[in-house]
Amino acid sequence: NEHGKVIGVVGIGQDITARLTQEREYSKLIDNANAPIFGVDTQGRVNVWNKCARKLVGYALDEVMGQNLVSEFITKEYKDAVSAVLDKALKGQETANFEFPLITKHGVKIEVLLNATARRDEQGNVIGVVGIGQDITGRIAQEREYSKLIDTANAPIFGVDTQ
Repeated sequence: NEHGKVIGVVGIGQDITARLTQEREYSKLIDNANAPIFGVDTQGRVNVWNKCARKLVGYALDEVMGQNLVSEFITKEYKDAVSAVLDKALKGQETANFEFPLITKHGVKIEVLLNATARRDEQGNVIGVVGIGQDITGRIAQEREYSKLIDTANAPIFGVDTQ
């Protein structure tokens, strides 16, 4: 009132039901995707780890969430390269088709093809990185086998360009 005494409160609200529903749908889509998907915050700590990533690498959600992706889960020889990919994404620069090895929880080396891009909030600020991977271990093994066959063939092998 005119004497400075509080006589009430004014509040402003906004219905965010639709936004929350949409966020749940996106989360469900990511978690059930048939490709390994992970997310890290701006400090490199894991904050998204979908079912396919869990199945591929063998680490459960509670084992990875909040852990630093690079220091905890990337092989020594690839730590710098993966850090560079994440740093580029945090600056808004996408990386596509980056190949690197991962060691699963059970000690098996797998080859992964990664696409990484910045995650942004509603205002467009970068809040982390999302990575979508593909297990290319089988493809790499097949390529090595083909090379071995060609290298050890006891007859000439050549290709012909049709143009």
